[in-house]
Amino acid sequence: MTISITSTAFAQGQPIPPIYSCDGKGSSPPLGWSGAPAGTSSFALIMDDPDAPMGTFVHWVIYNIPASTTGLPEALSKDAALADGSQQGPNSTRRPGYTGPCPPSGTHRYFFKLYALDTLLDVSDAGKDQLLKAMQGHVLAQGELMGTFSRK
Repeated sequence: MTISITSTAFAQGQPIPPIYSCDGKGSSPPLGWSGAPAGTSSFALIMDDPDAPMGTFVHWVIYNIPASTTGLPEALSKDAALADGSQQGPNSTRRPGYTGPCPPSGTHRYFFKLYALDTLLDVSDAGKDQLLKAMQGHVLAQGELMGTFSRK
């Protein structure tokens, strides 16, 4: 199954506005989704850049997002534990929360991958690899939004 994931800040395949990058405030963009299947207990989101020169750069890891949630607001807190029970794991900068696009050169692609899960995950401080391992066998549906970013 596929979940539809969108942003009011940019469309699929289009540039991510500079405000959400290291050239701006570096705050997270607003995201919304629909089409979660019955039985969804939580959501997880991973944002990464496969075009980074040293290998895939992870910009955001957030999981145990409540099943009733249909999106994330702009400028979400960077706290590891959020009031709604969501948890943010370390990104490639080893800090929790969102880190905006900041490519050294050229145009990079940024993938926001959303997963509907049949459980709450019993992990803490999970980075991308640990999260992917914990999600195995629990993914009911997923969706993807890709934006680009270039630095001058």
